[in-house]
Amino acid sequence: MYSNQTLVLIKPDAVSRHCIGEILGRLEAAGFAVTGLVMRRLSREQAGEFYAIHRDKEFFPGLVEFMTSGPLVAVRLTGEDACRRVREFVGSTDPAKAAPGTIRADFGTSVRTNAVHASNPEEDVRRELEFFFPEAGDTRR
Repeated sequence: MYSNQTLVLIKPDAVSRHCIGEILGRLEAAGFAVTGLVMRRLSREQAGEFYAIHRDKEFFPGLVEFMTSGPLVAVRLTGEDACRRVREFVGSTDPAKAAPGTIRADFGTSVRTNAVHASNPEEDVRRELEFFFPEAGDTRR
């Protein structure tokens, strides 16, 4: 059910710089279909829950602080092998190391303020999708 879906978060830095439309346009132009879209400002508790996999890492408190600093846009994308392809399309976590033309190379300014989060296929894509789109887990639809 989730092999061809993934989640992208347009982070508060990109939202505050008015990059939502351009990032969405690039994703659609690359062949991904937007099948869910929501703007939300996370509480500290929600950000901590979403990034719980990183709870024991030294960057966790700063990550939570940043992700609660303003609204973000959660985007459910669909397409063949979406999770892997989207991660390639957005580029390396560090914008300075991201390939030219990737979203993070073009919109990111640092490892933390790198414009987008993209679900990692080695982590729990289903949990991340259902965090923002609970109806995705409803198999009765």
